[in-house]
Amino acid sequence: MYLFKRVADLREALGQEKKAGKRIGFAPTMGALHQGHISLVDAAKTQCDIVVSSIFVNPTQFNDPKDFEKYPVTIKEDILGLAAAGTDILFLPSVEEMYPEGVNGEHRHYGFGYLETVLEGAYRPGHFQGVGMIVHKLLDAVQPDDLFMGQKDFQQCMIIKKLLEITGIPAKLHICPTLRETDGLAMSSRNMRLTPEQRAVAPQVSRTLLYMKENLQKLPFGEIKRNAHKQLEDAGFQPDYVEIADANNLQLLEKPLPGGPMVMLIAAKLGEIRLIDNMVTN
Repeated sequence: MYLFKRVADLREALGQEKKAGKRIGFAPTMGALHQGHISLVDAAKTQCDIVVSSIFVNPTQFNDPKDFEKYPVTIKEDILGLAAAGTDILFLPSVEEMYPEGVNGEHRHYGFGYLETVLEGAYRPGHFQGVGMIVHKLLDAVQPDDLFMGQKDFQQCMIIKKLLEITGIPAKLHICPTLRETDGLAMSSRNMRLTPEQRAVAPQVSRTLLYMKENLQKLPFGEIKRNAHKQLEDAGFQPDYVEIADANNLQLLEKPLPGGPMVMLIAAKLGEIRLIDNMVTN
């Protein structure tokens, strides 16, 4: 595995691969890797000749500076894990490399519209502008044919799909299934921060989503959401939202969508740790 820290060096190396007709796959991460991240590399390996991954904790997408400071950093383990998974190239830039104009400099504003006004967008204003900014920069650096991201961040995937439309970047987005622990908890870097007591309670999020999924055709949506909210609170969570939406555009629903996929989404705090998860159904 080759490691690059500068955009210019990365572009030069990938330029040679593209000239040779190689297909480039890209799996961006913020490090603190788990098997879910490795599954993105695995998916890229099945469809691409060269697999690129990146590790960059992006300061512009954190609303709470404390959350940024506490984000787990496990660089040595991450490098070993990506190499073992068969990653060909790791891009490991500094903040200065990605933001030569400064993180508070003039930045492009992306017209994500409705997508950044609901759910995560409502609770984390400006978050998706930060996501759009860094993914745009990374895509410019890597210029991949294929982009691999995880379904756990469902709304973020929709934002990136919109980003590709806005920018005209020709990369194909592949949304890979959420990987879960044996007890159902969605794999997440934030799980590292859970205490043993919190970790025992955390799978309630996926159990609540499963309850919602099983009752979509049996109960009114308002009742499903109230019951789900109570399940989370009874387990010790502070829910930010419990919603059911159209999986194609994230429009919130009050009744079943005829013939279309729906997504159930939860964001809830357990102490200081904020967990998000979702399930998609037809």
